[in-house]
Parts: sequence; C-alpha cells; structure tokens
Amino acid sequence: MTHQPTQHGFDPTHPDSDLASSFGLAADVYERGRPSYPTEAVDWLLPSGACHVVDLGAGTGKLTRVLLEKVPAVTAVEPSDGMRAQLEQVVPAAASVAGSAESIPLDDDSVDAVFVAQAWHWVDPVRAVPEVARVLRPGGTLALIWNIRDETVPWVAELSRVMRQPRERDMHSDNPPVGAPFGEIERHDVEWVHEMERAEFLDMIASRSYVITLSDVERADLLARVEHLLDTHPDTRGIDLIRVPYVARCSRAVLPG
Repeated sequence: MTHQPTQHGFDPTHPDSDLASSFGLAADVYERGRPSYPTEAVDWLLPSGACHVVDLGAGTGKLTRVLLEKVPAVTAVEPSDGMRAQLEQVVPAAASVAGSAESIPLDDDSVDAVFVAQAWHWVDPVRAVPEVARVLRPGGTLALIWNIRDETVPWVAELSRVMRQPRERDMHSDNPPVGAPFGEIERHDVEWVHEMERAEFLDMIASRSYVITLSDVERADLLARVEHLLDTHPDTRGIDLIRVPYVARCSRAVLPG
C-alpha cells in the first residue's frame, strides 16, 4: 500500500510551524552553510545489511550523500519544493519524492531504516511514529540525528549570546519522543569538528529557521554581530578556516520483528 504525502513535512499545528516552513525560502543558503554528519554517527545508526533506507525530511541532501556511500538505495523524502530541487541537483543518485513524516509515499514493509536528520522536532510523533513503522520492515530501525553546537567551547557559547539565544536549541535531541511500537531508544553522542570558510559559516547562521524569518534589517544586524565576534574573539580572530565543534546526538529505536 502506498500513501500520498501531506502538504507539509511537519505538523502544521506545531507552534513552530512557520519556522519549519521557512527553509524552502533559503534552500541555497541551507545547502551552502549546513554541515554534513559524521561517518561514525551514521555507522552506529545504520542497521547491518541495510539495502534500502529513507532519508526523511532530507532537506538539500546533507545526510543523503553520506547514506549513499553506505547503502545501495536511498530514497529522500522532502516536502519543500525548493529544498527538494536543490537535493535533486546535488544528489542525483538518490530517489527523491515529495512527502512528510506523517504521510510517507512508500509501500508497507519496504525499507530497512528511516533516518531523520535535524527534523524530528518538527513532526507530530503521534502521527509520524506509526507511519514510520508502516514503511519499515520488521526489525527495521528508526534513526534520529541532530548536530548540536558544542557550547562547552567558549567562543561557541559566546556565539549563542551574540545570536540572543540563551543556549543552542537541543530540539529534544536528548530524549526524542518515539514510543510504541518501537523498542527502547538507544543513545550515542559523537563529538566532531566541521571546518568552514568564513562565508560558509555566515551562511550556516543565515540558514537557521529563526534567522530566515527575521526582517532584512534584523537579519543584517544579527550577521553583523556574528562577524564582529569572529573579528574580535581570540579563538577566531584572524582565522580564515573556522573550526566549529559539534556533538552529533544519535538515537535509534528498532521495530520488533
């Protein structure tokens, strides 16, 4: 049985639904600025012998590219036309379809794993969990991953202050809501560093949902504050290649089979 996608890849009643829908407005910035995901994290999440996996809420294909190095067949499911167009251009080897976590356009029992990178916090788990379970084969894996900036590093903590965030949003990455019919969630963190040119770093800041939705004046002011930090902080001053420390927070849950 194949389900048709809903209009959105997130719950439209979600309090942050306007933020979620903003990414398609800046797909090119997202593609330039967002980091990939560390191989160690993907290896931990990926079930042994997987042949076909889904990248759900695939965006511009940041994780899709890593999965294609590991698995023969990857289907990228993405609701935003703008994001999906970027994905199809840069990751042509992946199958690309319009869909959402709440309505995945794939057959029952058809995939070995469903990966969700930087997106599970946008979905309605009450509807998404049974839908993911539907497309997974018995014994399949729901694999969740978030890149979280490591604020134990002083300049990164200062970055959040400059951006007027009390802290980097963890987006429920420590305890993501899943539940039945999946088994107990296993957790694993991978510390890694993403090296970025200054322009890429600024694109990364500009690709944040709450930055996209700022007015032009507010966005320019925020980016000017970030540039001032880069120019004045002793850990970043005079450095062209910026080393951004992340923790890849991974959760996996297995469908009984």
